[in-house]
Amino acid sequence: MKKYLFTALVAAGISATGLSQGLQRDVQYWRPYDQRGVNVFETGKQDTVPFEGVKVRIGGHFTQQLQNLSHENTAQSVLNANGVNINELIEIGAGSNLATANLNIDVELMDGVRLNLITYLSSRHHPETWVKGGFLQFDKLPFLGNPEWFSKYLTLRVGHMEINYGDAHFRRTDNGNAMFNPFVGNYIMDAFTTEVGGDLTFQSNGFLIMGGLTGGEIQGGVTRPDSRKVSLMGKVGYDKQLSDDFRLRLTGSIYTTSGSARNTLYGGDRSGSRYYLVLENTLATTSANFTSGRFNPGQTDNITAMVFNPFLKYKGLEFFGNFEQSKGKAANETDDRTWNQVGADLVYRFGSNEKFYFAGRYNQVKGALAGSGLEVTIDRTQIGGGWFISKNILAKIEYVNQNYDGFAATDIRNGGKFNGIMIEGVVGF
Repeated sequence: MKKYLFTALVAAGISATGLSQGLQRDVQYWRPYDQRGVNVFETGKQDTVPFEGVKVRIGGHFTQQLQNLSHENTAQSVLNANGVNINELIEIGAGSNLATANLNIDVELMDGVRLNLITYLSSRHHPETWVKGGFLQFDKLPFLGNPEWFSKYLTLRVGHMEINYGDAHFRRTDNGNAMFNPFVGNYIMDAFTTEVGGDLTFQSNGFLIMGGLTGGEIQGGVTRPDSRKVSLMGKVGYDKQLSDDFRLRLTGSIYTTSGSARNTLYGGDRSGSRYYLVLENTLATTSANFTSGRFNPGQTDNITAMVFNPFLKYKGLEFFGNFEQSKGKAANETDDRTWNQVGADLVYRFGSNEKFYFAGRYNQVKGALAGSGLEVTIDRTQIGGGWFISKNILAKIEYVNQNYDGFAATDIRNGGKFNGIMIEGVVGF
């Protein structure tokens, strides 16, 4: 692969020497894919990498889990047309999950102008290779005389990209990239999606203001124009290293759209959950039922979501909070439904370069189900730890316990719970 990449890029005017160096070196205004990227949020405005011409950096993430989970429920028997009880849980036990992998390409095109492209090589939901998304990031405007006011304070992103709603998406597992997540699983309501649009971020002396707009859907489209409305998002915050030992970050974010053919703020991750086949029936498959253990409130027509994220780090001890509310409905509903999520992560990092850590998380979601209007609750506890064997290799272990409360007797989630041990290995470079 590297040979063919060299040939193609040399033909495009990029030197083989420059490509060879770029494969190993950092690029401008960029979040590293290894341990150095832990607790990095938006890329900053420090110009630490000199521009030396077009440079291509190739990176990757590879992740594998060993799963030993059990599940149970108390749902009544419900037979389908073939006489199969669709509320009978599939038998699961100890074993390995599908290995997942990302290909990361970053290209310095001009001074302060970077292209990012991430491709999922292997994922739970799609058996084939497919592109997550890509965007151009402008931290300078060399083609407009490089105005200082832009270079010093502003960052512009445009493309089909991961939207910057909240801060949890900077810490979550993204298919093969599990380097930044101290746990194995993401939040129960996993706010993550890719949309076509752009955002502009202002940063100065710790203060952060972001505004953006997108097409509001995971894929672009031109059909059903009356159903499609622009989605707006914003973020304000403060992020400062107040002393050698203490860092404080506080942000509030909003995402809103008044109409959509199919909004996916809580259903945009097509790579899949880490907890394979939990609370699924005997007809389930790992690819078709790829969101096991998560919950999507189904607010696909219109939605307004807000989240407050505090992050505090004192020496090796860090706290991250996720306090979230979403309000909206599906196209076939008349009234909005409200869902609330609380997440609290406590992590203690220690050892040289903080290569070891212990971690605990409590996560709860609560709201009204579509159709029945039943008020239900799902809660999860995760306890574990990790070891950065090197800055590029991470090993994790986690105990997880998740419970479902308030679901109807005919719902497979009635009296549902799953628990057990997850072990995960991650490589990132």
